[in-house]
Amino acid sequence: MSLYLCLWGLINYLKWVVVMPLGEMAVMGKTMMVLTLTGRVLHDAVSFIVFSFLDILDLVLCFAFKAADFIIEAEWKPCYCASAKEAITSSGKILVSEQGESKIVCLTSTKLRLEEISDTLYTRTSLVSEISKSTVNELKRIKVEGKSSTVTVQTSEKIKKGTMRSTLTVSSTIVEMLQGKIGGQHLHPISRWSDCDCKFCTSWTSSSKETLFVRAEGPKDKGKGDVLFIHGFISSSAFWTETLFPNFSHATKSTYRLFAIDLLGFGRSPKPADSLYTLREHLDMIEQSVLEPYEVKSFHIVAHSLGCILALALAVKHPGSVKSLTLLAPPYYKVPKGVRATQHVMRQVAPRRVWPLITFGASIACWYEHISRAICLVICKNHRLWEFLTKLVTRNRIKTFLIEGFCCHTHNAAWHTLHNIICGTGSKLEGYLDSVRDHLKCDVNIFHGKKDEVIPVECSYNVQHKVPRARVKVIDDEDHITIVVNRQKAFARELEEIWKRSSG
Repeated sequence: MSLYLCLWGLINYLKWVVVMPLGEMAVMGKTMMVLTLTGRVLHDAVSFIVFSFLDILDLVLCFAFKAADFIIEAEWKPCYCASAKEAITSSGKILVSEQGESKIVCLTSTKLRLEEISDTLYTRTSLVSEISKSTVNELKRIKVEGKSSTVTVQTSEKIKKGTMRSTLTVSSTIVEMLQGKIGGQHLHPISRWSDCDCKFCTSWTSSSKETLFVRAEGPKDKGKGDVLFIHGFISSSAFWTETLFPNFSHATKSTYRLFAIDLLGFGRSPKPADSLYTLREHLDMIEQSVLEPYEVKSFHIVAHSLGCILALALAVKHPGSVKSLTLLAPPYYKVPKGVRATQHVMRQVAPRRVWPLITFGASIACWYEHISRAICLVICKNHRLWEFLTKLVTRNRIKTFLIEGFCCHTHNAAWHTLHNIICGTGSKLEGYLDSVRDHLKCDVNIFHGKKDEVIPVECSYNVQHKVPRARVKVIDDEDHITIVVNRQKAFARELEEIWKRSSG
């Protein structure tokens, strides 16, 4: 629709320029407007063509990966292309949809719990996906009508405002069947054939206790305070340990315990193939890996990008323990009334545009399950090669650790974390910020790079609007990464001042 509107506007502008004789300055002004509008039309047209092609390519790769999985592993894991029910229940979970909010029932041998997932995992509207889903669903309907069954699974799909909802009616019989299935099946915690199986990526499998990788520095006993560092999407603890940790003063290192973690699915932390990487799973792993074993009772939090969401959720869960919140480029997008939050955030993060390139990359990662898996197959499975080439070409340790953090994850971890944390918490962040404003007394500081193309500066001001006491500092000439990497010494001093002020 936007493409047609732009074309209509372009035609009107051309008529205006031709029919109305104006002065030289006015003509130049109209010319610039026409060029701008022309560029916008061309960009929309190119984006439409490119992403239509990618829609088809993703569908082709869907069948290619199913064939490869079957040949190599003798089975394939259903994807989100045709049915969310198939993709989730195949791992021993039940999908439930309530008033537009998707949840899953996780069954184990010892407990049953309800997890929340993002509907963007299986609702990403495009021309090709809608046609393929409609075809598959129609074939299934015909097949089901031709058979009689003692167990009825009612599936209804309603199209509303360009999105689709799945509703399942699950009986206790199905729960018992799945529970029995889980008790007898063997879950594979290690990586799949398309994931890296090197010692760096699978070191967690040799440990009897699955906890996050934690880099801890500071006094062995409890010091003046504890600090938890949470990295962003497709990154690792090295984002902090290679930049800030060497630049903290001796006094800070001797009085504060510093904890930098690799989030679940990233770096050296566990990458279970059966995990859906929900908010609960990420928070539970942080608590089990840092707060409980190190007996952390009160702490400061420093978080970047996606890590800011986890930081807010953790602060709300432990309101009396957090001394200060330092958020770098928090992804908080205001959701208009009447719009589904998950879909709105997804289109803000990944608007299906070819320019700028960072937006194009985000759109591929968020919209295309199989294309992103193919990219992970090339990048993540061969991360040692890319690290070697980076060292060879750049001779720069800073860039090397960034490449290491970018490459060491699995597609399953990245795909589910992106949707369940960034998109899936779109409706929760407002409540988290309300709790920080009303129930937490901790100091809140926000930093944002003025040239950040990943998350706009407006997101930080949105946080300040919800939490008026929050301090926002916009750093000129810095972007999403260089807000720390290019100014690690200055930022280390700023953090020390924040902790000193908050502890006093």
